[in-house]
Amino acid sequence: MKKIFSVTLLILISISAFAQVHWMSLAQALEAQKKEPRKILIDFYANWCAPCKEMEKQTYNHPEIARIINESFYAVKFESDGDSPVTYAGHTFTNPDYKASKSKNSLHQFTKYMNINMIPTMVFLDEGANPITSLSGFLKAKEVEPYFTMIATNEYKKIKSRREWEGYQKKFRSKIKE
Repeated sequence: MKKIFSVTLLILISISAFAQVHWMSLAQALEAQKKEPRKILIDFYANWCAPCKEMEKQTYNHPEIARIINESFYAVKFESDGDSPVTYAGHTFTNPDYKASKSKNSLHQFTKYMNINMIPTMVFLDEGANPITSLSGFLKAKEVEPYFTMIATNEYKKIKSRREWEGYQKKFRSKIKE
């Protein structure tokens, strides 16, 4: 009985380890993109943001979502009101009004540049680091899966109407269980 329990526990630990997104900085993602072109997913978050924490637990750590992200994207976590300097598109962005505290801070210049008006927000960049689209607000795994798949496979380039998009979404409605 102990052996069965030990093996089951080992399998569950292994599965949960694979269900974690491999996050990196934007600089790391842009450098990796030069060696192996992939799209970039940027998660704009804040430490004080409860929906951001829930998305981390429920959405990004969902096994299917984590698999898609790790296989198809360079995943970047970006603190929307943090103080880390960022270089993107030939510009260096900072947060000159940053004050070290656990409460809300002024928005980072990069957050403003990317036109982020709320968090959490995901921004997708193509293989040339050009913006594709963004998704804002708390979203569950089953809600984001069609977007991740569509962007990863370049299907987004083929969808020209709302009707086509709704048909595309139907393929994924029952695929992900919560």
